[in-house]
Amino acid sequence: MKEVVGIVFKKNGQIYYFLSGNLKLKKDEKVIVNTERGLQFGTVCMQNTNIEKSKLPLGLNTVERVCSKKDIANYENNKLLAKKALKKSKELVEQQKLNMVILDANYNFDRSQLLITFLSDNRVDFRNLAKDLASIYKTRIELRQVGVRDKAREIGGYGFCGRELCCARYSYDFDTVSINMAKNQNIALNPTKINGLCGRLLCCLKYEDECYKECNKKLPKVGKKVNTEHGDGKVISVEPLKMTYKVDIKDQGIVEINANESN
Repeated sequence: MKEVVGIVFKKNGQIYYFLSGNLKLKKDEKVIVNTERGLQFGTVCMQNTNIEKSKLPLGLNTVERVCSKKDIANYENNKLLAKKALKKSKELVEQQKLNMVILDANYNFDRSQLLITFLSDNRVDFRNLAKDLASIYKTRIELRQVGVRDKAREIGGYGFCGRELCCARYSYDFDTVSINMAKNQNIALNPTKINGLCGRLLCCLKYEDECYKECNKKLPKVGKKVNTEHGDGKVISVEPLKMTYKVDIKDQGIVEINANESN
């Protein structure tokens, strides 16, 4: 067993695991950790937890230290500098007429790297942009292309349900969502109904899929011939959450059957 903590580097960002060392860390505590990008300022989202070594990725780093007031002040200063770099990056993109949309800019803790994330439908030759940024900020520049789901998370907004977007509110990782999940839930395959603001399939299809799968196991499939107390017929529709299905029975018409009562 290894004692680890979960760290995020931005709101609703991906969770990364670090060895806790001898530190007892609380949720929302600010820490400095060493990553492939160098030192990073992070927030504890999962306090000390023992996890089997076999279930953890290899080569986990250890939390460097709990943040001091000086560390927090340095981080706040980095955010101000990153905002200026973001504005400058957008200006350079416009000047160079590059087909890309700059989404975010952030420094690592010691400002040895400036990470610029952008959105584009195609590959972009950004070598000149990287050179210009490196000459201005005298640090290593990394330009990273991200997808439309990342853009929706950055911008935020409200979904069809009237609530704040899941990706912007609490979802740390983007799970794979498939069209079969919509089919399992008997949702009409209408893009306006099953796609989110990002244009991709709704994240909530994934959240509810397991529940529908369990319910569907106890229900006959549409088109199947079944025997009921009302006579033989063919299943024409199912309601997984209600645990009911409708059967078209000759001479009697359509009858609704409760799967729990019929078992």
